[in-house]
Amino acid sequence: MAKDKLPEVWLRGPLTGMPALLQPVAHALLQAREELNELMTSFPDVLLWEKVAGMASVGFHLQHLTGVLDRLFTYAKGEQLNARQLDYLAQEGKVNDALTSNYLLSQFNLQVDAALQQLEQTDSNTLIQVREVGRGKVPSTVIGLYVHSAEHTMRHLGQLLVTVKVLSRLLH
Repeated sequence: MAKDKLPEVWLRGPLTGMPALLQPVAHALLQAREELNELMTSFPDVLLWEKVAGMASVGFHLQHLTGVLDRLFTYAKGEQLNARQLDYLAQEGKVNDALTSNYLLSQFNLQVDAALQQLEQTDSNTLIQVREVGRGKVPSTVIGLYVHSAEHTMRHLGQLLVTVKVLSRLLH
């Protein structure tokens, strides 16, 4: 390990103010944010909507990471999606040359901040409470939604990492 490189977030100890049972979720979101910000350094906007082998674009992944966190944390609060969130969902992955990598990354960072704040404010006694997901009102739990948000974020980060690396190689 490089001298100046920190260990992964989960190896840096407990997060102050974070409920013990939600530490792993917070660690995963913070790890994803660090890796994503490093990965996207100098990524050219011209490649934002390019697809590799028909797979999702970098722009889609950046939008989706932000949108899913927003949606899952809304369900965890016991709320359903509002019109703004439904519109955001409908726009995910649609080519929009007005969007930049830096803007999409900043939106993800803000969403992680909001998620961490919600995690900090979550009463551990509510973690097994049932929450309804989507129009079909599929049952989950508060902790199920939080854990899935972390898992889903890391899964898309992995897909995004491969896409960025392949597209970056095409430039060289």
